[in-house]
Amino acid sequence: MLRIAVPNKGMLSEPAWNILSEAGYRLRSNPRQLVVEDPDNEIELFYLRPLDIAVYVGRGTIDVGITGRDLLLNSGTEAIEHMQLGFGASTFRFAAPNDAPIHELADIDGKRVASSYDKLVSDYLTGHGIHADIIHLDGAVESSVQLGVADLIADVVSTGTTLRNAGLRVFGDPILHSEAILIRSPRLDAEDGRLTVLGRRLQGVLTAQRYVLMDFDIPVEKVSAAVAITPGFESPTVSPLHDKQWAAVRVMVPKAQVNQLMDRLYDVGARAIIVTALQASRM
Repeated sequence: MLRIAVPNKGMLSEPAWNILSEAGYRLRSNPRQLVVEDPDNEIELFYLRPLDIAVYVGRGTIDVGITGRDLLLNSGTEAIEHMQLGFGASTFRFAAPNDAPIHELADIDGKRVASSYDKLVSDYLTGHGIHADIIHLDGAVESSVQLGVADLIADVVSTGTTLRNAGLRVFGDPILHSEAILIRSPRLDAEDGRLTVLGRRLQGVLTAQRYVLMDFDIPVEKVSAAVAITPGFESPTVSPLHDKQWAAVRVMVPKAQVNQLMDRLYDVGARAIIVTALQASRM
């Protein structure tokens, strides 16, 4: 069986459970279950702390896992990023007090930096020739400056409201753009058939989430213009109609662009536009 680790809590947990469920895998029926066997799909799910997933996968005791890129890099393990999963996006940034003379990367040299991701920060600064004292804290790092523990912090930033409320401002380039990823053990071949099936199913869910199927009729002389408007995920399918002056077009388009594309298609003469949600393949 393929052993898969999923977060048991945190911001990545529910989206991770949802994508596996939509891919056709069995999940736990109560929050106390730590292991779920799914013999029909030949997998075992292990619900683990998000911080530990990369460690288990890196050591080969678990075959694959769902975690954040930031957690993988901070773990220092040999686990390998295998596939992006399209959720849990975050940006890792430096932030300093509003009145501090810290405005660029070079200003960090010799300073104290508080972070929950000390290895990630240390590797980044070392790679840029910056020497700093990295102070590990488990959460609420924005309080460290006010309490005199650090001169600045490195943390995940979304809206920046928490930092502003703490009298901090973001500066410099992002340390890392993170998101949820599927990682694999260095002991698991990237071409392993079990991993291929898992990846295909997850990609099917991602495609169904991002795209819809659009069908419309268009005058034959306008087909090229319509196809240029809707290049789609794959090449459009163009079929002749009984009325030889018209053709039917079927194309997969980004869900976020549907209204805009419909307006443009009507402008070039399309009619009978139908939009259909996709179903994730479980083959």
